[in-house]
Amino acid sequence: MELRRLISAAAIYTAAICASSAAAHAVQTTPAGGENRWEEALAAFAAADLKKSPAPGGVLFVGSSSIRLWDRLETQFQDARVIKRGFGGSRLTDCVKLLDRLVIKYRPRTVMLYAGDNDLAEGSTPEDVLNRVKAFTDGVHSRLPETQVTFISIKPSPARRALVSKARAANKLVQAYAAVHPKVDYIDVFTPMLAADGSPRGDLFRKDALHLNEAGYALWRSIIRPFVR
Repeated sequence: MELRRLISAAAIYTAAICASSAAAHAVQTTPAGGENRWEEALAAFAAADLKKSPAPGGVLFVGSSSIRLWDRLETQFQDARVIKRGFGGSRLTDCVKLLDRLVIKYRPRTVMLYAGDNDLAEGSTPEDVLNRVKAFTDGVHSRLPETQVTFISIKPSPARRALVSKARAANKLVQAYAAVHPKVDYIDVFTPMLAADGSPRGDLFRKDALHLNEAGYALWRSIIRPFVR
């Protein structure tokens, strides 16, 4: 009987440790602000839609602050009806979770996705990035099978120099995935943003060494233009 009680106590202790670990993991992976973190941004998008509802068939730019901070993005590509829906600090996980409100409702012919930068900064792996890109594209194509999904590669920034190798690895995984999927494209902005020594080009960034300046966006525009069909 004593042995049984000891075994039972050990099992309970082990279960408690596992539950504690799972709870800690959940806290670490839950976005700051909980479920309402993006409601302000989403409400702003909805208000803009009420003023002028975008017609189906446009080119939708969605993702994190590199999209949100792109001034005059809607007028950067001639003869393209561009919709800008960037929300700063967002991750690929957020883009997947909010797919209906960010993408499906607009019924775009092309989606330009920039995200993954913040995923890596929060500890995600290159494989995580690939799986989230797959989840995003699968979600789009399950509802909009003719829509082209284009992944803009994760940029190398001086402020996140330590993540450059992970960004490179994630980009290669997504590039390989896009190569075998006719409705998925990959745009390499990573390589042109590197200096001759392989370090991120500081001249393309603002003082925070994380967000693009006008020169950075000019470079992006020249690279992305051929994909805005």
